[in-house]
Amino acid sequence: MLAVRDNLSLCLGALRAHKLRASLTMLGLTMGVATLITVMTIVQGANVYVEQKIANLGTNVFQIARTPFAVTDFNIIIKALKFKKLEMEDMRAIAEGCSACKEVGATASGSVHARHDNKEISDVNFYGQTPSMADIDTRIVEFGRYFTAAEAEHRADVCLIGDTLVQQLFPAMDPIGKSIRVGNDEFMVIGVMEKIGSVLGQDQDNFITVPLPVFLRIQGARTSLTVNVKTNTGEFEKAQDQADLVLRARRHLSGKMEDDFFIGTKESYMALWRSISSAFFGVFILVSAISVVIGGIVIMNVMLVSVSLRKREIGVRRAIGATKQDILRQFMLESVLQCIAGGIAGISLGFLVALAMRTYTPFPASVQTWVAALGVLLSSIVGLFFGIYPAVRASQLDPVVALRSD
Repeated sequence: MLAVRDNLSLCLGALRAHKLRASLTMLGLTMGVATLITVMTIVQGANVYVEQKIANLGTNVFQIARTPFAVTDFNIIIKALKFKKLEMEDMRAIAEGCSACKEVGATASGSVHARHDNKEISDVNFYGQTPSMADIDTRIVEFGRYFTAAEAEHRADVCLIGDTLVQQLFPAMDPIGKSIRVGNDEFMVIGVMEKIGSVLGQDQDNFITVPLPVFLRIQGARTSLTVNVKTNTGEFEKAQDQADLVLRARRHLSGKMEDDFFIGTKESYMALWRSISSAFFGVFILVSAISVVIGGIVIMNVMLVSVSLRKREIGVRRAIGATKQDILRQFMLESVLQCIAGGIAGISLGFLVALAMRTYTPFPASVQTWVAALGVLLSSIVGLFFGIYPAVRASQLDPVVALRSD
């Protein structure tokens, strides 16, 4: 029996002698592992990205609305549109009846055209908010200030805007104190919210925020509101239960009747995203697995060709005392070494893709240690599995027949 060091030396020598063949053998597996690493990196990064950008509610904040926040069944939305709308009285009732609620606010949204001088932007998100949203919303005012309760109560024509409006309507100037026209109404800019950028292709800075009473005056009082609740520390579940009871009592819902409103939390957004991403993840993993299997088949076929071309070498080794197990181990080790080398190359390629995405985009891509270890393990398993048949063929060759080969 050959020592492990000698067997390894023989394998490395055989691979160095046929560099092109070994490189082509590893290429298929390299691409398969690189695809697998890239897909897993993208999915993990997307989960972090969504958690940071889309589900930007605080851990102690939940929302209540007439329609669901996260749903995959359109029929549920059709049913929800028949529910009673949420109004300011509902928000006030929750604020009074929920002892675990620290802050309660309300928001509404629409779409408008915004204009300043001769510049105009279409499809601007138009938000109405109560003053309490300044303490509930995770966004902060970067320049200027938020509107006060007195301004909201007296329906003052003031607004806060996002960075997109600053860049397009007020280039190279301070927007604070300037006027902006929405339809027939003119508002004075008193604040600029922090920049977020685009999330999944949607501009998050293209908006105007005004006091909620002003929004309802412009858009119509029949608009259904979204109630936002910030809870006391450690009372998140209790606050949801209290708010649920308040609304059920106001809507005269008995114990067996379903809620005609929906409560959304950060976790509900993330749960929907995970269900969507897991489906894509499964498809991508299947494609990656097919690539890896094809790479393994290529390795097996190349190893079979290698056995045919190296019959004389095998015959000489058998003639000078090498056993069937020695030949078997040599070819198995060659297969595993090529697969591990291909796997490491694939991991490196996946790491470069992640580095490029993190450097040139806001996407938080990074290769996790366990993903890299999985790539090496997968490569080793593929090498063992697809190297068995060629190795067995080589070990079963008759020494006399092998020595007669050219």
